[in-house]
Amino acid sequence: MADAHTSFYLTTPIYYVNDAPHIGHAYTTVAADVITRWHRQRQENVWFLTGTDEHGQKVMRTAHDNDVTPQVWADKLVDQAWEPVLGTLNATNDDFIRTTQARHETAVQEFIAQLHDQGDIYEGAYEGPYCVGCEEYKQPGDLLDGTGEYEGEKLCPIHTRPVEMISEQNYFFAMSKYQDRLLAFYEEHPEFIQPASARNEVLGFVKQGLQDLSISRSTFDWGIPLPWDKSHVLYVWFDALLNYVTALQHDADGNPTPERFDEYWPASVHLVGKDILRFHAVIWPAMLMAAGLKLPTTIFAHGWLLVGGEKMSKTKLTGIAPSQIIDVFGSDAFRYYFMRAIQFGQDGSFSWEDMSAQYNAALANGWGNLASRLAAMVNKYYGGALPTAGELTQAEQHIADVAAKAVIDADKAIDAISPNRAIDAVWTLVDALNLYITEQEPWKVAKNEAEAGQGGRLATILVTAAEGLRTLAVLLNPVMPQAAAKLWDSLGAEEYLGALDAQPIETAAEFGRLKPGTTVTKGEALFPRVDEAATA
Repeated sequence: MADAHTSFYLTTPIYYVNDAPHIGHAYTTVAADVITRWHRQRQENVWFLTGTDEHGQKVMRTAHDNDVTPQVWADKLVDQAWEPVLGTLNATNDDFIRTTQARHETAVQEFIAQLHDQGDIYEGAYEGPYCVGCEEYKQPGDLLDGTGEYEGEKLCPIHTRPVEMISEQNYFFAMSKYQDRLLAFYEEHPEFIQPASARNEVLGFVKQGLQDLSISRSTFDWGIPLPWDKSHVLYVWFDALLNYVTALQHDADGNPTPERFDEYWPASVHLVGKDILRFHAVIWPAMLMAAGLKLPTTIFAHGWLLVGGEKMSKTKLTGIAPSQIIDVFGSDAFRYYFMRAIQFGQDGSFSWEDMSAQYNAALANGWGNLASRLAAMVNKYYGGALPTAGELTQAEQHIADVAAKAVIDADKAIDAISPNRAIDAVWTLVDALNLYITEQEPWKVAKNEAEAGQGGRLATILVTAAEGLRTLAVLLNPVMPQAAAKLWDSLGAEEYLGALDAQPIETAAEFGRLKPGTTVTKGEALFPRVDEAATA
């Protein structure tokens, strides 16, 4: 368990504004939100950054296709899609950075000027295949041979679209000279690149030999100008990666925030999709080494969301807007499903049928029904006031033990950046409580007058279930904050224990915290059953 003064800084990649967000983007954002909410529940100091990447050729071309300037296009997408989706997902980011903000552009120019002045940047010529979709020069060995309409052309392996051959005079970052330092750092810090498959990929790539990196473009002007040569704009990735630092250096209004930088840098976790791993695990640490800045603790590359066996993509019409799912199931269920159904770090498939089945089984019939039954029985047998428990048996001790283990295992899973394992650990308590109620049969115990009063067996069963639900409200608050808040309210816990967000993870499984006489209310179902027709 972390102490109360621990600082935790987590970032999502900043997302391209060439189109509206789909559930692939939402997947990363929700994972970031669940992890940072958990750290806040530990009572740590947390900073959660997300934002948008607005420069580069891809954005410029998309804007041109829509007959507007790149800035107008970016402003529209951020205002109408990228910022609103954070509310749709119930995300609690502390900052939202845009690479067109003055605070970012100024800090980027200062950074690049430092590298230029110290000799890490030089002028040269470059010719090679470029994927505008990736905004990346490709190695010839990475390309695919085109077929059908692309017969005879070379394709990007990610976008399966033809690359463009580009030849121009550029500025280069002397990345090759950091190869040995990078390999030594990877060796000394195995936690830096996760999961293991991602680490192995990067090690193999760097050991083949690093080339210097072209970091400017002169054939278009949508980017940050180089301070020493205004005819060139900075390569979009060199610009975008710096957001993780620039967002800590200044607030959105451009005011310096040195105390924020000192508090949170270096970053604890950069969450990225596996397709942008090399930018974050090779180029980014080399940039930081060149500038004399500390490196992040962990770059974690998660897998892709697949629909019909293919990566989520707007160009292939497989992009699903988060609202399409949330309008049916709600944001809590969306967050639960994508965090539990897919092993974080691996690819995972989405289907409406699977989401509907898991919603009804785990949420409506599992956790939701458990909460409803407890509230109904306290109201039926004790007039809505939590009774005083009697003598505990092995059955109650077992529930307390399951709760204690759930806290420990879930906490470890979050530290391992495995939200799916964390939820699995918490769900052992949901399952144990449902089995406990089934086996203890409180509705039968209630018929025995001697066991149905204060301090009797019935009271013990219901108080134990209530304490288990209190534990679940704390542990599931980072994952499903709306349902957890409803449950906290139903248990009447705030009056005696305070706000749900203020409950430490560490003490969540300490039973005996709910006071006898607390009013337990039966509100609306945490997860109303979803009509099958609504998901068809």
